[in-house]
Amino acid sequence: MASRGSVVRGRALLAGVMALALPGTALADDLRGALAAAYATNPTLEAARATLRATDEGVPIARADGLPSANGTASETEYVHESPLLTAAGARLLTVTGTLSVPLYSGGGVRNAIGAAERRVDAGRADLRGSESAVFTQVVASYLDVILNEAVVRLNRAQVRTLTTNLQATSDRFQIGELTRTDVAQSQSRLALAQGNLKSAESNLIQARESYIRQVGKAPEALEPPPPLPGLPSSAEEAVQAALDHNPDLAGAAARAKAARLDSKAAGASRLPRVTLFADGNYSNYLNTLSVIGVPSGAIPQSGTAADVGVRATIPLFQGGRPAAQISQAEARESAALENQIATERAVIAQTRAAFSSWRAANEIIASTQAAVDAAALSLEGVRAENGVGNRTILDILNAEQELVNAQVQLVTARRNAYVAGFSLLAAMGRAEARDLGLDSGMLYDPTAHYHQAKAQWWDWSADPTPKARAKRTVDTPAQDGSIPAK
Repeated sequence: MASRGSVVRGRALLAGVMALALPGTALADDLRGALAAAYATNPTLEAARATLRATDEGVPIARADGLPSANGTASETEYVHESPLLTAAGARLLTVTGTLSVPLYSGGGVRNAIGAAERRVDAGRADLRGSESAVFTQVVASYLDVILNEAVVRLNRAQVRTLTTNLQATSDRFQIGELTRTDVAQSQSRLALAQGNLKSAESNLIQARESYIRQVGKAPEALEPPPPLPGLPSSAEEAVQAALDHNPDLAGAAARAKAARLDSKAAGASRLPRVTLFADGNYSNYLNTLSVIGVPSGAIPQSGTAADVGVRATIPLFQGGRPAAQISQAEARESAALENQIATERAVIAQTRAAFSSWRAANEIIASTQAAVDAAALSLEGVRAENGVGNRTILDILNAEQELVNAQVQLVTARRNAYVAGFSLLAAMGRAEARDLGLDSGMLYDPTAHYHQAKAQWWDWSADPTPKARAKRTVDTPAQDGSIPAK
C-alpha cells in the first residue's frame, strides 16, 4: 500500500491548533468543534469512505479468479417418448454432478489484476485524503464567512445608528436655520443607502450560516475567532516541494498510473496458455424406471457413479483479434493515466503557488487596510471638528463616515481571506487532513480496517449489514436570520 512520509511532522503542525473535539460535542462554537462535527457527520466524507470500501472489494474480486472453484449440478429428466428400436429405456433420470477446478497457471493475468486492484485501493485512500482536505477547507471558509458577515452586519448597523443620529441633528439645525434643506436631503439619502446595505449584509449573513449548516450539520452559535495557523511555508518553493511530496491528488494520480500499467500486463495474459487441475464426480439414478428387453427389471442396476481427475491446458490459437485489441486498449488507458499524472502535477504546482501568493497578498492587504482604517478614523474626527467651526459641510462628514465603514469592511474581509488562503495552502501541501489534526488514533476513521476485512473474506455467503445513511440530516435545523449575538 502507498504510504506517506513525515506523518509525525504533519501532525505536529496542526496538533496544537486544531485538535478536534469529540464528535459528540453539543456545540460547534469554535473551529475545533466545527471541524470535528464535519468529520463525524458530513455526507461528502461518508460517501468518500463508502466509495473507498467499494474499491477495497476489487482486490478479493480479482483474487477469486486464481482460487479453486466448485460447482454442483442436479437435473431430473422425464423421457416422454422412447424409440421401439432401443433395447434399454427408462422413464426418468436423476443426475447429480460435482466439479472442482483449480487454476494452476493463467499467464500472470490474475497476479497483475490483483496488483492493479491494490494500486486502485492506494488511489482510493488518496482520494479519501483529498475529500477530507476539501471538506475541511470548506468548513474553514464557511466558519470564517459567518464571522466576516456578522462583523459586516455590526458595522452596517452601527452606521445606520450613526446616520440616524446625524439626520436628527441635521434636521434640528435646519429648524433653527443653521443648515439648508440640501443638508437634510443628503443625510436622508445616506441613511436610506445604509439601511439598504444593512439588509444586503443580513442576507449575506443568512447565506453564510446556511452554508455552515450544510458543511457542519448544525447552526453556528457564537463563533469564536480561529487560532493562528502554524506550519505555513516561507517561500513558494518550500510549499511546492511539500505538495509534491504529500498532496493527495498527486498521490492518487500516481497510483492510478501504476494500476494502468498492471492492467496492460493483465491484458497480455489472454494470449498465453492456461493450465487447470480439475476433478469431476457424477451420480445417475433412473429411479427404478430403467428396463432392458428380455432381462428382469430387478436384475438391472438403476444407479451408478463415476469420477475423473486430470490436468487441462488451454492454448489460445486464434481469438479473432480480441487479445490484441484488449492489450491496445489497456495501453491506451495507461498512456492516458500517465498524462493525467502530469496534468495533476501541473495543477498541484499551480494551485500551491497561487495559494501561497493569495495568502501572502492577503496578509499584506491586512497591513495596508489597517493603516487605511486608522487614517479614516482620524480623518472623520478631524472633519467633525472642522465642521464645528464651519470649515466642513455635512456632506464631508457623511463621506468621511462612509470611507471609514468601507475601510473597516475591507479589513475584516482581508482577515477572512488571509486565513482561508492560509488553510487552502496547507491543504495544497497535504497538511490539512484528518490525521494532521492531532486526534487520538481511535477517533479517526481507519481506511485499512475494511480492506483487511475484505481481503480476509473467502466465503461466498458473507454479507455486510444493509446500508444506511450515516450523515446527519439538517431538515430539522431552523431557517437562519440576520440577527447577531450580542458582544
